[in-house]
Amino acid sequence: MENFEFYAPTRMIFGKDTHLKVGKLIREYGFKKVLIHFGGGSVKRTGLLDTVCRSLEEEGIGYVLLGGVQANPVLSMARKGIELCRREQVDFILAVGGGSVIDSSKCIADGVGNPDVDVWKFHMKEAVPKKALPVGVILTLAAAGSEMSASCVITNEENGLKRGFNSVTHRPLFSICNPELTYTVNAFQTGCGTVDIMMHTLERYFSLGHDTSLTDRMAEGLLKAVIEAGRIVHENPEDYEARSNIMWTATWALNTLVAKGKKTDWMVHMIGQAAGAVTDATHGMTLSAVSLPYYRFILDAGLPKFTRFAKNVWEVSADGKSDREVAEEGLSAMEAWMRELGLAMSLSEIGATEDMIEDIVKGTIILKGGYRVLTKEEIREIVKMSM
Repeated sequence: MENFEFYAPTRMIFGKDTHLKVGKLIREYGFKKVLIHFGGGSVKRTGLLDTVCRSLEEEGIGYVLLGGVQANPVLSMARKGIELCRREQVDFILAVGGGSVIDSSKCIADGVGNPDVDVWKFHMKEAVPKKALPVGVILTLAAAGSEMSASCVITNEENGLKRGFNSVTHRPLFSICNPELTYTVNAFQTGCGTVDIMMHTLERYFSLGHDTSLTDRMAEGLLKAVIEAGRIVHENPEDYEARSNIMWTATWALNTLVAKGKKTDWMVHMIGQAAGAVTDATHGMTLSAVSLPYYRFILDAGLPKFTRFAKNVWEVSADGKSDREVAEEGLSAMEAWMRELGLAMSLSEIGATEDMIEDIVKGTIILKGGYRVLTKEEIREIVKMSM
C-alpha cells in the first residue's frame, strides 16, 4: 500500500428519533446562536423544521433561518448566508438536508471564518481556509456523504463553473442520521442518491494502486450493500433496514476509508459536474449518464479490476468467457441496475444538447489516478458517447 493518513472525527449519531436531541446536543457544545440552513419545502411539509426549532427553543438557543438551497448549491446563496451569519453573530451552522444543504453550509462556514478572503478562491485552489464556523448536520437525504467528509462542492452561477475542494476546517462536528427522515424522499431522489454512493465508491475502486486487497474488499462490500438496498427501497420506500444501509453506506463511501493505500480516479465526477454546471441537472443523474461511457472507454486499460468487479460485485460467472467478456457483462449488469432504478442513461435525458458539448468539455478538470489520463479530445469523445 501507499502511505496514508486517516482522520474522520465527525461524531455520528445514528438511529430512530435521534434528531429530537439536536437542541441538547448543541447546548452540550456551548453554542448560543444557530443558522438553520435548509433546502426546499420538504422540511416544512414534514414538520421537521418546526421540530428542530422547538428543540433549540427548549434549550434556550437562538436561531435564524435560511432556506432555499437548490439541488446544485450556488455561490450566491452561500454569500447570502455569510452576510446573515455576520450580521446575526451566529456561532454555529446546522444543515438540515442532504449534500447540497451541507455543502452550502460548509461554504458559508469557510466564508465567515475567513472574512478577508473571497470564499470562491478556496474552490479555485487559490487560497486555503484557516478556520470556519462549526457545522452540524441533520441528514435527510442519503447520497453525497458530505455529513462526514471534508469535501465541499459549489456552483458559481456567474461563470458556470462547479468546483469542489477539501478542508478539515468545515468537516461537520456532528451528524445526526435518522433513516426514518428519508422515508419521504421520492424514487427519483433516492435513485440519484444510490448512484452517487456507487460512484463515490467506484472512483476509488477503479484506480491505480498496489496491494490494496483489504480496501478493495471493503469497497466491494459497500457496493453490494447499496445495490441490494437500492432495489429494496425502490419497491418499499419505508423499509427501515434498507434505508439504514443506504444512509450508512453513503457515509463510508466518501469519508476516504476506501481510498486508503491507493490513488483515486474522479473523472466520472469531473465530467458529471461539468455537465451539471451547464444543465443544472441533479448530480446523481449526471453521474449515471456519463459513468458507463467512461468505464467502457477505459475498460481495456483496467481490465483486471473490471473483471474482478463483475465477479465479486455482480456475481458474473467466468465459465467459458474471456476476461473482457466477463468485464463487459459486469458493466451491463450495472447498467441494468441503473435502469431498474429509473436513472438517466444519457446526457440528453437530463437536458444536454449538442451545442453544450464544448462547454462540458471545457468545464471538465483532467485528473490523474485512473487507468488512463485523458486528453480533452478523449473527454469530448466520452461526452459524445454519453449523449
